[in-house]
Amino acid sequence: MLKILADENMPYVTQLFDSIGQVTQMPGRKMTCDDLVDVDILLVRSITVVNQQLLAKANRLQFVGSATIGTDHIDADYLEQRGITWTNAPGCNATAVAEYVISALLSLSSRFQLTLQKKRVAIVGAGNIGQRLAKKLSALNIEHFFCDPPLQRAGVEGDFRDMNEVAKADIISLHVPIIKAGLDKTANLIDRAFIKQLKPNTILINSCRGDVVNNQDLLSCLNEGQVLHAVMDVWQNEPMINQQLVDKVALATPHIAGYSLEGKARGTYMLYQRWCQINQQALDKKLHDLLPPPTIPNVVCQDWVNNRQLSKLVKLVYDIRDDDDLCRHLGLNGDGFDNLRKQYGVRREFSALTVYSDHHCTVDLAQLGFNSILNTPNNTGD
Repeated sequence: MLKILADENMPYVTQLFDSIGQVTQMPGRKMTCDDLVDVDILLVRSITVVNQQLLAKANRLQFVGSATIGTDHIDADYLEQRGITWTNAPGCNATAVAEYVISALLSLSSRFQLTLQKKRVAIVGAGNIGQRLAKKLSALNIEHFFCDPPLQRAGVEGDFRDMNEVAKADIISLHVPIIKAGLDKTANLIDRAFIKQLKPNTILINSCRGDVVNNQDLLSCLNEGQVLHAVMDVWQNEPMINQQLVDKVALATPHIAGYSLEGKARGTYMLYQRWCQINQQALDKKLHDLLPPPTIPNVVCQDWVNNRQLSKLVKLVYDIRDDDDLCRHLGLNGDGFDNLRKQYGVRREFSALTVYSDHHCTVDLAQLGFNSILNTPNNTGD
């Protein structure tokens, strides 16, 4: 029987892979080369660096799967030299991250009395997450544009602008991979020089990679009195994050933007799909069958759904303020930060909530992601 080693925070990995081999789970950050002896399949998340050092004793490894969008923790060249097949899960948590941004914006809108429909959003990175976020912003009638030089050079259609225009936006949401050098370098993309260009009350959201924002530069600007509402889900030097910066940002969360149950389960399922495809095995399990019913399955709206009511709907599914509170109280040291991720509660996506309404809404609830049903005389939702 094949031996499978998996990150313990990977949901449904046993249910999906137990027919393929014997599954052992352990903390991803604690995996060492000794753990890879006689292992055939390695399943990880972003906290496990898969390189020559980790695989030094991997004598039987044939498949590496990362249930993540990013691949900067994977030494692809080394795996290919070893003849080890590897894959990741692009787009698995795109919806979750986009909904994290929406929850953050609605929370800040309420706190600072902002009218989001009067703001312009710069989406830096037009990949799976950026495109998903754009669709949700359109549902809310919020103006937005992209900044993604590689895709712009490739001729991808869209409203693309440069970083000078990004600096003029009211809201900046970052969704890029980490690139450490070259024309499209993203490491320290948001540094002191860029931050100083931002107008007062700009909202800056980083839910991609910690090194995209120079944390010390951001802290220095905030300490100097710059009025900037920062939302930080990813941090430099995780899990030992800068506690002073946590105190200064508007919302602080412990790298959980993509941690919806659907997103995490989808990541595991995509690895299962890829293994079956490579080995010409039939898919005998479906993702939908694994997910539990939501705590609140549906609501009925008997009036127009305006922005205030929309915020209440979103909070029924995901309220970012809960994660902010936990991060500030329990996630300020390395163990606390990791434990918040390890013990993260069940968070669903908007699609888990069915909204019955007697009226057309001021926003497109279906495009935003909810299961929206318009009641008519022949459709009562019963």
